[in-house]
Amino acid sequence: MARRYDPERRQRIIDAAIRVVGRTGLAGLSHRTVAAEADVPLGSTTYHFATLDELMVAALRQANEGFAKVVAARCGPAGPGADLAAELAALLGEWLAGDRTGVELEYELYLAALRRPALRPVAAEWADDLAGRLGHHTDPVTARALVALMDGICLQVLLTDTPYDEEYAREVLARVVARRQPA
Repeated sequence: MARRYDPERRQRIIDAAIRVVGRTGLAGLSHRTVAAEADVPLGSTTYHFATLDELMVAALRQANEGFAKVVAARCGPAGPGADLAAELAALLGEWLAGDRTGVELEYELYLAALRRPALRPVAAEWADDLAGRLGHHTDPVTARALVALMDGICLQVLLTDTPYDEEYAREVLARVVARRQPA
């Protein structure tokens, strides 16, 4: 039997994995569930991703790219008088106000790195990339503190199911920005 040329298959498998995790959580992720979701033979998933960790790394990288684009669009080059705390608070509000499935998926994959060492470098890449982007607006230590605070705010909103309070976020982010030390 001739092999069918399907250049988009790998991407469809990643997209399917994201949908499976979004619908059933990591517990529902298997090569079999992803193959069914992507409508591909089971062997295709194992051909492109020998392990579930490899598939989760690809899914987490794709999820991270989405947030990185939002950050790049919202926090471009700072002009004089730019209010970094207000921009970041608005960014979090935008991200948390949308479809929570995507945000929950990103954090589920991000937190999976606690038990799956293969995911740790990808989780670290996300934090380093965001700190690097924020580093254009502030010093490196403050940028990392902002990343940690933003993570904490998002996790509290997701885990407690409380509404996002943009004014509170702006205030605490502004406190971190104000306390930065000269480089």
